[in-house]
Amino acid sequence: MTRSVITVEAERSYDVVIGSSWQGEFLPLVSDRSRCAVITTQTLKDSLGDFGLGDLESGDCEFIYCVIPDGEEGKSPQVLLNLWNWLAAAGLTRSDLVVGIGGGAVTDIAGFVAATYLRGVDWIAIPTSVAGAVDAAIGGKTGANLDYGKNLIGSFHSPIKVIIDLAWFTTLSDRDFAAGLAEVVKCGFIRDAKILDLLKNQTLASVRSNASLVEELVTRAVAVKASVVGSDFKEGFEREILNYGHTFGHAVESHSRYSLRHGECVAIGMAFMAHLQLSLGLISSDIHALHFEILSGIGLPTQYQGGDWLEMKAIMSRDKKARGHALRFVTITELGVTDRLTDVAQDVLVATYEKVCP
Repeated sequence: MTRSVITVEAERSYDVVIGSSWQGEFLPLVSDRSRCAVITTQTLKDSLGDFGLGDLESGDCEFIYCVIPDGEEGKSPQVLLNLWNWLAAAGLTRSDLVVGIGGGAVTDIAGFVAATYLRGVDWIAIPTSVAGAVDAAIGGKTGANLDYGKNLIGSFHSPIKVIIDLAWFTTLSDRDFAAGLAEVVKCGFIRDAKILDLLKNQTLASVRSNASLVEELVTRAVAVKASVVGSDFKEGFEREILNYGHTFGHAVESHSRYSLRHGECVAIGMAFMAHLQLSLGLISSDIHALHFEILSGIGLPTQYQGGDWLEMKAIMSRDKKARGHALRFVTITELGVTDRLTDVAQDVLVATYEKVCP
C-alpha cells in the first residue's frame, strides 16, 4: 500500500494523507501540544488500543476523551453543548488540539466544536469510515443537526490535517462500507468517470477484497472533493455539485429518522435524479441505466419504502440549494458535466417520486 498526499487549498492549505499509519502521522502533531481532546464514540474508544493508542499517550500531551453517541444522534444540540462544557472543564486553550476519530458524524461535530470553542482551535480529522474519508472529513464543512433537518447549523473550518488509514475500513460492516461507496459513486458521476469504470461489474465483496482498488477509489474521490472545495470553499456555486443526489437523499434521511445510513439515502437520491433527468431529456438512457447498474451492483438501495410526497417536498424546501420557494437540483448532462435545475413542474416531481417510492 502506498502513501499518497493530496493537498487541499481552501481558506488554508492542509494535507490529506491516504494509506499511512494514523499513529505515525498523528504523533508529530501532538508532540508540542499540552492537551488533545479526542472526540469519538464508545465503540471506537474501546478499539483504539488495538490501533496503537498507547503509543500516543506515552508523551507529554494530556488526552481528554469526549465520548458521544453513534451516528446522527451524536450531532444533536445537546451533544454539542456537552462537548463545549467538557472542553472548558478540561481547560483546553487555543494552543491545544481537537481530533475527531470516527465516521462522518463524528468529524462533522468535532470540526464544529473546534470552530466555535474559543472562536476557533486547530483540529484533525481521522475518519474511520469510507464516507468519512472521502466526504465528511474533507472540505471544512462542519455541523450539527436540528429537529428540522440535518446540518442546519454549522460553519466552515478546515482541519490542519486529515489522516486516512485504510486499516480502519476492515472494521466496517458490509452495510457501512457500501454506504460509504455511495459518495465515491457520486464523485464518478460529477467529475471523475474513471471511478465508474472501476466499479462496473463489481460487487461489494469484490471491492472489499481488493485493497489496491479500494485505495484507488478513495484517492480518486478525495482528489475530486479537494479540487472542488479548493475552487469554492464556502459553496457559492461550484461546491454545490458535491450534493448530487443529496436533495432528495437528505429528505429520505430525515423522513426515515436516520434509520438509514447517509450513503444509502444518497444512493436513493441519485436514483431519483437518474429518473428525473431521463424524464426531462437531460441524460441518455445509458447514463440512466448506469446509475442502477453500479448502485445495485455494490448493494446500495435505489428505492425507499414508506415515503410521503408532501413530507418529502417540505423537507426538500429547506435544502441549502433552495432559493425562495423553488427547489434546485444538481444535475449532470453527461458524465463529469454538471448543471442546475430549478422550477421543475410538480407533476414531473411526483411522477419521479413514485418511481423511487412505489
